[in-house]
Amino acid sequence: MSQLTDDRRNAVELSIGGMTCASCANRIERKLNKMDGVTATVNYATEKAKVTFPESVDPSLLVAEVEKAGYTAALPAPPETGNETGEEEPQDELRSLRQRLVTSVVLAVPVIAMAMIPPLQFTNWQWLSLVLAAPVVVYAGWPFHKAAWTNLRHGAATMDTLISIGTIAALGWSLWALFFGSAGVPGMTHPFVFTIERTDGSGNIYLEAAAGVTAFILAGRYFEARSKRRAGAALRALLELGAKEVELADGRRVPVDQLKAGDRFVVRPGDKIATDGVVEEGSSAVDTSMLTGESVPVEVGAGDAVTGATVNAGGRLVVRATRVGADTQLAQMAKLVEEAQTGKAQVQRLADRISGIFVPIVIALALGTLGFWLGTGAGAGAAFTAAVAVLIIACPCALGLATPTALLVGTGRGAQLGILIKGPEALESTRGIDTVVLDKTGTVTEGRMTLTAVHVAEGESEEEVLRLAGALEHASEHPIAQAVAKGAAARVGRLPAPEDFANVEGLGVQGVVDGHAVLVGRPRLLAEWSQHLPADLERELHEAQAAGRTAVAVGWDGQARAVLVVADVVKPTSAEAITRLRALGLTPVLLTGDNEAVAKTVAAEVGIDEVIAEVLPADKVDVVKKLQAEGKVVAMVGDGVNDAAALAQADLGLAMGTGTDAAIEASDLTLVRGDLRVAADAIRLSRRTLSTIKGNLFWAFAYNVAALPLAAMGLLNPMIAGAAMAFSSVFVVSNSLRLRRFR
Repeated sequence: MSQLTDDRRNAVELSIGGMTCASCANRIERKLNKMDGVTATVNYATEKAKVTFPESVDPSLLVAEVEKAGYTAALPAPPETGNETGEEEPQDELRSLRQRLVTSVVLAVPVIAMAMIPPLQFTNWQWLSLVLAAPVVVYAGWPFHKAAWTNLRHGAATMDTLISIGTIAALGWSLWALFFGSAGVPGMTHPFVFTIERTDGSGNIYLEAAAGVTAFILAGRYFEARSKRRAGAALRALLELGAKEVELADGRRVPVDQLKAGDRFVVRPGDKIATDGVVEEGSSAVDTSMLTGESVPVEVGAGDAVTGATVNAGGRLVVRATRVGADTQLAQMAKLVEEAQTGKAQVQRLADRISGIFVPIVIALALGTLGFWLGTGAGAGAAFTAAVAVLIIACPCALGLATPTALLVGTGRGAQLGILIKGPEALESTRGIDTVVLDKTGTVTEGRMTLTAVHVAEGESEEEVLRLAGALEHASEHPIAQAVAKGAAARVGRLPAPEDFANVEGLGVQGVVDGHAVLVGRPRLLAEWSQHLPADLERELHEAQAAGRTAVAVGWDGQARAVLVVADVVKPTSAEAITRLRALGLTPVLLTGDNEAVAKTVAAEVGIDEVIAEVLPADKVDVVKKLQAEGKVVAMVGDGVNDAAALAQADLGLAMGTGTDAAIEASDLTLVRGDLRVAADAIRLSRRTLSTIKGNLFWAFAYNVAALPLAAMGLLNPMIAGAAMAFSSVFVVSNSLRLRRFR
């Protein structure tokens, strides 16, 4: 029994504070993973730690472990507190960064100008530079020094350590030169490269480097923080979509979190629907664009399901709540997106390992650079400047931001378009896909029977046929009967009520409508009443059956009058979707349990060449395995319980969100609306996000590989190094933000 208890695991998401670079995230992750039975993933971009731990571990111990490392951590707030606190902290951080940035820019610009432009160097200008530069390094750069000191107390080093050492060393060296030094010490005159001697009479002072580096890095931190916030905007917008209050059927207004399953509530025109439910009274058009990306409102009436956070664009509705709180579709979507954003691509794990050892290596490299230049006799100024440049140019932040920011923006944009990406593994799967297997029913077709054709005998009125047949079929629960009734009502309007209705098992229905004895069903039913189809109707019936459609005969008052054709029709967007999938280099395959005639008719209509028909539900997974054995990389699109195993087996599973929970759970990507074109969009977005991640990582690696040797060789001014370092992180985040424009 105790073994069972030990095996039980809990999960929690901690909000982490105080991280300033990717190496911070790596350090917290290592600390948590050292605890017995604890597995943690820390995301620098989202500032969250996803932790699974044994039941025997108290969550407060996780918080204590993070705090021991010198950072802050908080357990999730209770649902009723809302998300206001979470909103205030980033805003405060941004405000503080902005104030320090403005101060540093105002004071640093004249310091840099005086150092770089000889005509501005009046008598004793160096002392004015000191007065202006000191507040920049001490006040504006205080967050770097504070974080460096905190890390030092815990025996660790991060990017803040490098920045703090670099700027304090530049300020300290300048103070020494001003009070005890003399002019003509080897140094630097051009802002980009070294010369043997500084000729501006300043001696060996680097106040412009200390102030400039601080200003540039603060600018980078500010724009990075603002961009990270923008990257997560889509998820925050998703979480805030829901209504805050709801009007119950008895007239009371209550907060949404007090709503329970089974409660009836009113939705007036223009109001948000409070939670998932079923319409009990009224009819309206519902705008679902914020959840599905679909701009055309959906018509709903009594018995139709509606989703929380969508907007009632028409008449008054009374809705019975079916799912509330964390069970709603909106909450599930937000959960999927959040989980995706905390994941790590395989290539990111390599970047994390590098960033974890990056800072100690850079400090060693800086010391080596200092020793090398001193050893070659280049002079203390040149040696010192090269070492400071090495400290400041290094940047693991870009490595740490490469994957999570692209994931943040890509998954957020996907959610806006009705595409839910389950994580970086799904993105990596889209790369090699060459074959897409499409379940027919509910994916390529509507998944429900629809009246598609009405063939009437000579001299008969189509409207009269539909009125009488529709009235009789309306009393039946059979799917074919319901398709006829719905189609008839759509074309002729209100249907009369039948009398003496009777269901004839296996053959059809009979009854009296407006004084006419009406029969609807198989031709055999009509034949039993001596009603035989004319030759032209007989031909239409056989043609429909040959195409895999269902045909029913209609007769009344002793005579066969019409043939009605019912079929599961192809979605109007499916043909365009197949064209888009082909444009992505994919070969579509139609998979169905229907007979081959039906499958080939549907395939021809949408432009699919390869058809696999008459497959039992249990055998769908074998079809996927067979294609994989032939060397194909397979994506599967489906919506039913019987597709779940095949979705899980496929290299990439895409579930239609209109389908079952089992299919959605087994898939890698979920398409919130039942439009097959979204499958092509999902693959395109996934590939675009993956290529953005790769581009970010290439830049981050290439930047460090190129910049560190340049700095060590003495070819970079520390101030320019600071600007380049700040730019590297901003570039990675800005590159990721381009995904917001995905269409």
